[in-house]
Amino acid sequence: MKLLIGTQQSPVASEVLARMAIVRPILMGLLTGIKQDVLDELGGMGNMKLFMLPRAYRQGCGDVGFCFEWAIHDAIRRQDPMVMERLTDASKRCNLNGSSFQSILFGVEKSGKTRIIDTANELLTDDSRILTGAQAQPPKLKTYMNMLASSFHRPETRASLPSSINGLWKADLFFGATDTDRWLGTTLKINAKQLEGAKGLRIGIVPATQGASDKIHKDDSKNLIICPIPYDGSFMELFYTGWRIVQQFISADAKLPAAVELPAPADRQVAKELEMRRDFPIFDVVKALEAQSQTDLLTETQREVDVFRLREGDNVLNDLLISPVASHTGDLKI
Repeated sequence: MKLLIGTQQSPVASEVLARMAIVRPILMGLLTGIKQDVLDELGGMGNMKLFMLPRAYRQGCGDVGFCFEWAIHDAIRRQDPMVMERLTDASKRCNLNGSSFQSILFGVEKSGKTRIIDTANELLTDDSRILTGAQAQPPKLKTYMNMLASSFHRPETRASLPSSINGLWKADLFFGATDTDRWLGTTLKINAKQLEGAKGLRIGIVPATQGASDKIHKDDSKNLIICPIPYDGSFMELFYTGWRIVQQFISADAKLPAAVELPAPADRQVAKELEMRRDFPIFDVVKALEAQSQTDLLTETQREVDVFRLREGDNVLNDLLISPVASHTGDLKI
């Protein structure tokens, strides 16, 4: 499986150019999320035209949250200090010792069609253990990975899990220290109100709420160490702006939305650029917009990650995921 990562490299120099830079990976993310049989009917992924996106795309309530999970996962792997400082402090409260921290993605496509596990074979060993907080020998994580994956869609499998981790299948990623070979079940929610605890989960990651304290704290009702990721009006705001432009463009049948739907001049300019190219394949549109977007805002890298694939009917996870990731240098001004 290939992961395409857009990483913020520079401060925003232009509202329009910055929006174009972030809209490109959003369009690609939506395209790759369309069912394969639908793409086949439309001539394949490389030939699907932009005006067909409103007809083929079916919005899912977890689309934004899924990108949030991948962004946090990649920030840990890149050792982004904005995320790592928060998570290392949270992990200390879970008695995770070590100094070389990493992430193993254990994600669910929110439509429920497929499940993926970034196995990170180079990270897990036969003695990798998951810290549960229970007064007992921590279970070996690698032993239960396949069973945890099956438990999401097969409730009968959950009965076979040790009682200390019988809710660990709800994890979105495992945060751990490779030098001590110990890991923590971690759940992420872009909406903090949807955060749920379960046996085996130790950390809950959410965006910081404006006006509320962003201190790391324990939620006794969920038995989770809550780790808010600061929201500073920078990258996340830009990401949501790009998301809004694309969603309104789709709602307007791939045409310029009404002024009340996109009142900001910069937003409307980006929508106009999309409308002018509605008769071209999405791949070509994304490529064309690259030349007139702020090309140094995002740098794209592509890397292979190991995954297990579990079929749900005939649906199989696409081979490409796109996730924009914020840089820790500079603020975005939008």
